[in-house]
Amino acid sequence: MKILPIDKVRKADKYTIENEPVDSIELMERAARECYKWIYKRIKRGERVKIFAGPGNNGGDGLALGRLLGRQKIPVDIYVIRFTEKSSPDFRINYERLELVPEVRVHNLREKDPLPELTENDVVVDAIFGSGLSKPVKGFVSDVIDYINDAFSRVISIDIPSGLFSDTCSRDKGGTIIKADHTLSFQFPKYAFFFAENDAFVGKWEILSIGLHPDYIDEVEVTNHYVLKEDVILEYQPRNKYAHKGNFGHALLISGCYGKMGAAVLASRACMRSGAGLLTTHIPVKGYDILQTSVPESMVSLDEDDEVFTRHPSLDPYNAIGIGPGLGLDERTQNALKVLIQNTDLPLIIDADAINILGENKTWISFLPQGSILTPHPKEFERIAGKSGNCFDRVKMQRAFAVKHQVYVVLKGAHTSICCPDGTCFFNSTGNPGMATGGSGDVLTGIILGLMAQGYPSKVSAVMGVFLHGMSADIAMPRISQEAMIAGDLIEYTGRAFKELVR
Repeated sequence: MKILPIDKVRKADKYTIENEPVDSIELMERAARECYKWIYKRIKRGERVKIFAGPGNNGGDGLALGRLLGRQKIPVDIYVIRFTEKSSPDFRINYERLELVPEVRVHNLREKDPLPELTENDVVVDAIFGSGLSKPVKGFVSDVIDYINDAFSRVISIDIPSGLFSDTCSRDKGGTIIKADHTLSFQFPKYAFFFAENDAFVGKWEILSIGLHPDYIDEVEVTNHYVLKEDVILEYQPRNKYAHKGNFGHALLISGCYGKMGAAVLASRACMRSGAGLLTTHIPVKGYDILQTSVPESMVSLDEDDEVFTRHPSLDPYNAIGIGPGLGLDERTQNALKVLIQNTDLPLIIDADAINILGENKTWISFLPQGSILTPHPKEFERIAGKSGNCFDRVKMQRAFAVKHQVYVVLKGAHTSICCPDGTCFFNSTGNPGMATGGSGDVLTGIILGLMAQGYPSKVSAVMGVFLHGMSADIAMPRISQEAMIAGDLIEYTGRAFKELVR
């Protein structure tokens, strides 16, 4: 799914109005109907709806929503925030339509007017400002937003929480922002939804289709995407009846050091579970018994050293190479990574300590094979790219890093972002907080390595791997809970994730 910046959302509205064709007021009615259907299913007995509407089109959505709810005999009060006497044409039309619905009570609120009582039995609908906000919210409207945030009511924002900027960072700008429990966004998610610093404002968000013209959506070019199941299905390669293990590649995983062999075990198991035909895991001598016992499906290549990685094996047999989980930072290991980079043209999957080594030897990054995939968490990314002031800046740096070095950067988080050498970025839709556990990243490395071995391109391997990794956690969660989830559970449920993907 494409993530459109606000200027292109406006163009999508305009294109739909001109080419469907449809009146702008009817497009507003569609938005209101979708919100109405979502809210109507969730209203509890005894709850009242209190809609706070600004004088623009977002407020017009709120007025139309109130009318639809009122016709179903749901108690509705609408409070129009009159911080200006100007209003949009569609707002005025919906304001007049409310005269035909006596069940809805409309109140005009101006500065210094007393604010209505809000209780835990009220559902507050925020329709004050939409996504076209151009400056921080202050003054009278800021007081109203603070009042709503301090109440114990359930809050639902229409399109975007009032005061939140869609495409840029809202932090430290001095404005007030609605803290919504739910946000109902139209047709596309907003870029701002994918950043941790906005979670307190956005809450749980839903995408409601309002029938914007498919021709525009298909043709518009964007740099950000939201990865859904249907996107991944398009890339899935079903297996031929007569296929054999040689058709699915031979992966090399360089992993583990003394005291960290668990990482090698997890990554190896995940690689096999994600479909690699063959896997060789290169480990220090002291890890031999551990790996042979834990992952009998993997072949073993032994390093010359008992405890750390010091030299890679011959690279000729392999279709994909992953390095990093549990590797350690020994000086000999660092030199061995440098030699590996110099000796292969295959894209590398680089994780964990291999990223940390690059952080200490940044000049090596320029020599990474094109199409390599780096999978840092935020601290590891900071070590190779520098510090950032906020989440928006970090993704900007991630994108620039990917373009500069012609690599894929998988920045792990709640909506893991995958930035590509062409500057595009993909935000993942699967996963849950149960994945915040040691070894989860090692599993992801194994999954991506397994996909690469099978011949999936770097971009597809990264996007599909992240999606399957998160889907495994989503399938596991209702069975074992977020709190009890461990990295090994993600491997156990990878098969079900594949089944869910192709069902």
